[in-house]
Amino acid sequence: MSNDASTAGRPDPTFVTRAANDAFSVRKVFGEAYERDGTLVVPVAKVWGGTGTGYGYGVGSPGDGAQAPGDGSPAATSDAGGEGAGGGGGYGMSVRPLGVYVVGPEGARWHPALDLNKVILGGQAVAVVLALVGGWVLGRRHR
Repeated sequence: MSNDASTAGRPDPTFVTRAANDAFSVRKVFGEAYERDGTLVVPVAKVWGGTGTGYGYGVGSPGDGAQAPGDGSPAATSDAGGEGAGGGGGYGMSVRPLGVYVVGPEGARWHPALDLNKVILGGQAVAVVLALVGGWVLGRRHR
């Protein structure tokens, strides 16, 4: 194992946290700016993430084992306890584009990104409400 991932043969659970901190950088929020036709464009995103790690070490008491006592297996007749260690970790992140800053001769302007999924979902919600109200109105008319 490398020195980054372990210390004296044991995993270092903070390794994942350090890797996540490197991933959650300002470069994820403000993308690489570029220039086009004398105008500077800076992409902007919303970044959300989380990380978690854990490590455990344990020693079993004598007679612990997977076999039932008295079945003649070596695990059942051994007086030595077992020991073990384990660890793990991970992180996740979500990046959603918000829009761009456009910096030109007339100043800086904000151009929000259009989330087409939200537009479609909003249209469907309005259509359902209109259908329900229309059905209620037609039902009241026929009475």
